Amino acid sequence: METKQDSEESIPPGGPDLVRLLDDLVRVEVRLYTLLDARLRAATGHGIGRLDALRTIAEVPGCRVSDVVRRLGITVGAASKGVDRQVRDGFVRRIPDPEDGRSSFLALTPEGRQVLDDLLPAAAREVGAVVRATGLPDDDVAHLSRILPVLRAALESGPTASATRPSP
Repeated sequence: METKQDSEESIPPGGPDLVRLLDDLVRVEVRLYTLLDARLRAATGHGIGRLDALRTIAEVPGCRVSDVVRRLGITVGAASKGVDRQVRDGFVRRIPDPEDGRSSFLALTPEGRQVLDDLLPAAAREVGAVVRATGLPDDDVAHLSRILPVLRAALESGPTASATRPSP
């Protein structure tokens, strides 16, 4: 069991304020997502949620709702509702699993492929515009682009990925 002294010793004196780091990461994500979602909707009529869902379905072979959950880090309910919206709007179809009648695979329709093909360059343009507007030097953006995937992969696949939160 970790004691207060153990946890304090893991943060070097004068080292990074890890609580501030968490706060900054969360606030950046929320503000960036909100801004980019609005800009993408204005440019294409579709938001980041649609982009995320369509990309996942296109990129994961034999995609199921559980893959959407895992890849996007959302709940089963949110993934199911999101997929239902894509199906309702004609961008995704469900293909029954011949080995398990209760399950289905997800695939883009031709319309869904076209929407994704339109969204990807628009999203790249909007992200680029927002990042450039921050004034961050290109080297810092490149460094961040190398660090965040490492942190994300560690959190998604490491021992902390399945850790549960203690009850308040």
